[in-house]
Amino acid sequence: MVLLLALFANSFVALGVPVLTKAVLISQSTSNIQVDGVLDEEAWKLADAANDFYQRFPADSSIAITQTDVRLTYDADFLYIGAICHDNVDGEYVVSSLRRDYRPSGNDALNIIIDPFSDLTNGFLFGITPWGVQRESLIINGGSGRRDENSSWDNKWFSKVVQHEGYWVAEIAIPFKTLRFKEGTDTWRINFIRIDYKQNEYSNWNWIPRNFSSTSLSYTGELVWDEPLGETRKNISLIPYAKLGAAKNYEEALAPERITGIGGDAKIGIGSALNLDLTINPDFSQVEVDQQVTNLDRFEIYYPEKRQFFLENSDLFGDFGSMGTRPFFSRRIGIAKDTNTDENVENPIYVGARLSGRLNENWRVGAMTMQTADDPGFGLPSVNYGVMAVQRKVFARSNIAAMLVNKQPIGALSPEADSSEVKSWNRVAALDYNLASRDSRWEGKIFYHHSFSPDKLKSPFAHGTSVRYNNEHWDIRWSHSLVGEDYNAEVGYVRRTGYKSIAPEIGYDWYPSSKILNRHGPSIEYQGLWDMGNVKLDESIGLRYMFRFVNQMFAYFSLNREYVRLTDDFDPSRSDGLELPEGSEFTTLNTRFYLRSDIRKAFSFDARGSVGEYYNGRVARVAGDLNYRFRPYGVISLNYSYSRVRLPEPYNDADHYLIGPKFDITFTKYIYFATLVQYNSQINNININARFQWRYKPASDIYLVYTDNYFADVFSPRSRALIFKMTYWFNV
Repeated sequence: MVLLLALFANSFVALGVPVLTKAVLISQSTSNIQVDGVLDEEAWKLADAANDFYQRFPADSSIAITQTDVRLTYDADFLYIGAICHDNVDGEYVVSSLRRDYRPSGNDALNIIIDPFSDLTNGFLFGITPWGVQRESLIINGGSGRRDENSSWDNKWFSKVVQHEGYWVAEIAIPFKTLRFKEGTDTWRINFIRIDYKQNEYSNWNWIPRNFSSTSLSYTGELVWDEPLGETRKNISLIPYAKLGAAKNYEEALAPERITGIGGDAKIGIGSALNLDLTINPDFSQVEVDQQVTNLDRFEIYYPEKRQFFLENSDLFGDFGSMGTRPFFSRRIGIAKDTNTDENVENPIYVGARLSGRLNENWRVGAMTMQTADDPGFGLPSVNYGVMAVQRKVFARSNIAAMLVNKQPIGALSPEADSSEVKSWNRVAALDYNLASRDSRWEGKIFYHHSFSPDKLKSPFAHGTSVRYNNEHWDIRWSHSLVGEDYNAEVGYVRRTGYKSIAPEIGYDWYPSSKILNRHGPSIEYQGLWDMGNVKLDESIGLRYMFRFVNQMFAYFSLNREYVRLTDDFDPSRSDGLELPEGSEFTTLNTRFYLRSDIRKAFSFDARGSVGEYYNGRVARVAGDLNYRFRPYGVISLNYSYSRVRLPEPYNDADHYLIGPKFDITFTKYIYFATLVQYNSQINNININARFQWRYKPASDIYLVYTDNYFADVFSPRSRALIFKMTYWFNV
């Protein structure tokens, strides 16, 4: 029945709103292009223009007030983009800082969306601000949702921006080696997105409905090449690194430790569409630390992957299942948790290889193997992680995908490991059908996963179904899942096992003709979980009302009724107090809110919180961020969280504080300094992370990273480290 529903959804798109598709011709340059922000070469004068941008915010039914003219050309090595971004409003441009890879919100910018395979599913984004600051990201799953853009991806491209009275000019050169495309193709999909906060307008070249993200690949136009593209030239990049530093563990009174290391990555293009990533002794010490959160939940917190090696085509490996039931989660490889500070630390990786990309328009493949070091201190063995994935496009944008994940301890590399750990292998086989209609109104998934281990188990499986219909006014969702008690994905992210659940949701939005309110509407959502014996475990019913204002403010409020039946003893205060016994039942009422101020202003904030009943007591929580931007050189921000838990005797009360001031200073577009301090009363820790970065050449960096941890109650040191690291990216 579910499969018939999915097939019906694909065919139903023929009855939907036709998708407008513009086209722009790109011809080979007849002159050398100097990327200097001056469009004076003959090729720019002859190039076809992408113009007449449409407005998407505050409305999507008119031509944009602020117009943009984009022209394209190319040569054997580069795709060139020249843009004139007109400016109708006096005043400074709205930017956060000069830091590369700026956040997409709160910055004036021009974004280029490229889908070289025209599959409307995967693509690239290249963004540039009026100050010439770059960002790039990978677009997955059609780019329709908030989580469908991976901005941690990094690559090499070139640009120059020149500001003029009433407009700014961007000249961009993107190496074909940076992109993945099919040899012999003559058409790509492309769109250009203009964000103009001074005008308070979002616009795009090819029309996008306002209920969809600007990165939606379903609403891209066509880039028509004057002749079919050939294969890129030899595409091999080497990225070696060297590091030197020192560390000391005060908590265990260990002697200072000298830190040294060399290693690196290689990126080898196999044709124009496949990429082989190799790594030897990788080091991720320069990766920005995770922003801590106060955890009152019974389950593990999800932190996203930020390491470059794992990012390209990450959806091919990491999007199986649902958010709480992922059979593969790359952060399980090479990262362990320090239980003293609750920080993630590196588990050394000896070597790794990762092949991913496209065989043709319909087939994507991925294979990965990683070998980690053993840990004699905990008796843990050296482990090989192997993953194989394949994806086949069906219908307009849907696909069928299969994956095998293998975690195999290697006894020969683990002389001091416990024998039981060496014998404890784990495997998961996964099969998913991903539904996506041509106009993105229908989305969904059907999956079945099965785990294997040395023990013979009764219910080592997980399966589920979800479907969503979304148009300008309605947002209707349904999902259900069943996860067996014995399902064990050790290399995945699985919040809980032994349950079945349903989760319907329906929302409606109005778009009033108002100078104050842009969009508002109610939604109601339900989630119910039962164990395999049909005993109810969790239930929540929420009624929410959302407001989006013309001035960029955003807010929602909700009323929620929740039921919990504990499956284990649990201390709701999360303070090592007396635990509520397994089997206890609680029905509670609470309210929640979220408020975001105008992100165009130099000072902005967001706040979220809840108040109400909590297990056998009450809770009040507030969290959010305060930000001050001294444009364009930096941001001073404060992340904060306070949870006030009050429980009856003999259970503990608790007050959990998390305060995280951050200073992010950008001296130039290439030299940055950031310091993050995190005080977390829940784990009695103060963490300081200071990072100096100099991007002395494209994609090549020098880092100096200082990390310090203290006991918060007595302010005595726990651990300290200082690391110097240098990377260099060069093409062979």
